[in-house]
Amino acid sequence: MSFNGSAGGHLCSVYFAPRGRDRIYQLGMQIAQQHLSPADRIIGVIGEAGSGKSMIIKGMFPGLELTNDDEGVNVRPLPLLCQDDENRFYSPHTYHMDARFELGFTQLHVLVDAIREAVARGKRVIIEHFDLVYEALGFNADLIVGIGEEVIVTRPNIFGPLPEDVAKVVHKSVHTRLMAHTAEDLCEFHMPEKEVVRCLHADIKSGFLMAFHDSPPEVDLEELEKAVLADIAADLPVEYVDDRTIRIGDAYQPCTGPRTHVSSTGKIVGFHLLKEIIYDHRNQRWLLVGRVGNVNVDEARHHFNDLGLV
Repeated sequence: MSFNGSAGGHLCSVYFAPRGRDRIYQLGMQIAQQHLSPADRIIGVIGEAGSGKSMIIKGMFPGLELTNDDEGVNVRPLPLLCQDDENRFYSPHTYHMDARFELGFTQLHVLVDAIREAVARGKRVIIEHFDLVYEALGFNADLIVGIGEEVIVTRPNIFGPLPEDVAKVVHKSVHTRLMAHTAEDLCEFHMPEKEVVRCLHADIKSGFLMAFHDSPPEVDLEELEKAVLADIAADLPVEYVDDRTIRIGDAYQPCTGPRTHVSSTGKIVGFHLLKEIIYDHRNQRWLLVGRVGNVNVDEARHHFNDLGLV
């Protein structure tokens, strides 16, 4: 979904925020192709921990060395703060900085001066948690990417949007995405293995889709919902294990977005399954639909009717 501002410029595009790593990489590539300009100097990225900021940056800028990678190894000293030590001929074109992390070690005015210096030298700076430095910096980013339940891509003009406006939206909505992803993994945990291995994943607002080609999944939706609700009632801890695995209680579960979860199953609110498998005529696949939060099942069914999926 896109909105055009006056003077023919791009103002805002909104995408579903994927939960798997590879899908986030693909979205990052798409955003770079459609929205990134060679003239952009400041790229602001806004979102809470676990929302997928680092993955979407890696998709937008393949090969870029992030200073706060997912394994917790932080590049020191911060390259942005050492611009004078670099050979100007071979100096990087693009710098990365996690403002929230760096503010624990470096004063705000020092970071801001380094950003301004890089921009003056014609460099590009990608700033995670850009909303934390915007006011002191004194000017907006050329492009802002906000990640919550949805990914908001905006090219601000003199009237905004401001980073704090984007932050309010994505910080509020990200919990719904975390709930949906954890509920999705709980469903997989209780499904027959033969269905899990052929399942593809897609996104809807306040929920998830599990897609199956060739034939509908052999699963009892009532029993599946009861099993997931029992796990939610047990309030099992959900923990990151590695980049392809999480632990739910004492059980290990494969997952390609292991950081994008609530911390325990009890934090999932309003989980339910649509009690029928939807056939998507357009894409010739069967859909298992799960919802979280304060959404109405009948409204969900009407939504698919309106889209022409059934």
